[in-house]
Amino acid sequence: MVPEAAFTSYYGRPVVKPSPWENDIPAYLFLGGLAAGSSLLAAGADLSNRPDLRRIGRIGAMLSAGASLAALVHDLGKPSRFINMLRVAKPTSPMSMGTWILTAYAPMAGLAGAAELAALLPRRPAALDRLLGLGARPAGLVAAALAPALASYTGVLLSDTATPSWHEGHRELPFVFVGSAAAAAGGLGMLGAPVEQAGPARRLAVGGAMLELAMERKMEGSMGITAEPLHSGRAGGLLRASRALSVGGTLGAVLLAGRSRALARLSGVALLAGSACVRFAIFEAGQESARDPRYTVVPQRERLARRSHVSA
Repeated sequence: MVPEAAFTSYYGRPVVKPSPWENDIPAYLFLGGLAAGSSLLAAGADLSNRPDLRRIGRIGAMLSAGASLAALVHDLGKPSRFINMLRVAKPTSPMSMGTWILTAYAPMAGLAGAAELAALLPRRPAALDRLLGLGARPAGLVAAALAPALASYTGVLLSDTATPSWHEGHRELPFVFVGSAAAAAGGLGMLGAPVEQAGPARRLAVGGAMLELAMERKMEGSMGITAEPLHSGRAGGLLRASRALSVGGTLGAVLLAGRSRALARLSGVALLAGSACVRFAIFEAGQESARDPRYTVVPQRERLARRSHVSA
């Protein structure tokens, strides 16, 4: 009987190339999620008469969306490459759909945020004041309607690649990113709004962090060998930090943030940092999985063995 062949690779070279993306992309992932969650939180605050929470949500969404777009354009190299992506709309391409989602979302978030910034000015033209006042709520609600797509499409974007640790987590990764976005936005609301108005932010943060942590665990269980890069090297350190920060921020939001503004801010910072860490951890794990051919070949062999067993 011929023994099973040992794993080898052609001179140790990777089967798939690591993505050329650098740290601009995980920053883009985090900031886009923060913007999306902040728009949802701001819309709820607007409809429930919480002006301070609405203000921090709208301004946070505007600044995060702008920074996310800047990170993406910086990674692309020049703005014209982003504009060129708008020449087509391809429903089967997460990158194409994401470009259009971000393009539709950013002006709405920008208008709502600009209205909040204008309200802080001691003097402003009356016509501008009326224009921003009339447009702020509709723009904020449109941004909130687009927010779920903005928060989730980046997970689809990563998992639609051939990078092993991203692709193998395709069922759960969008949910991880949605939970992370909610936790970050809730953390920002806790950081900037007074305690008496920040109840929705605390609830959003707790729900988002719980979703993120639960789906992370489920994702790791479904990934097989490709989950290994999540627990080693830089990715492992970032993921451990993310979990510690998310758990600490969640406990603070539940137990302490409703009584102390200082502790609410501390919990908010922890949740924001935890959300950022998980994006960078998943990004780094994917890059590492592409460098090691074992994470490409072993899952392929396992899938082939399962198909052979079923057909037999």
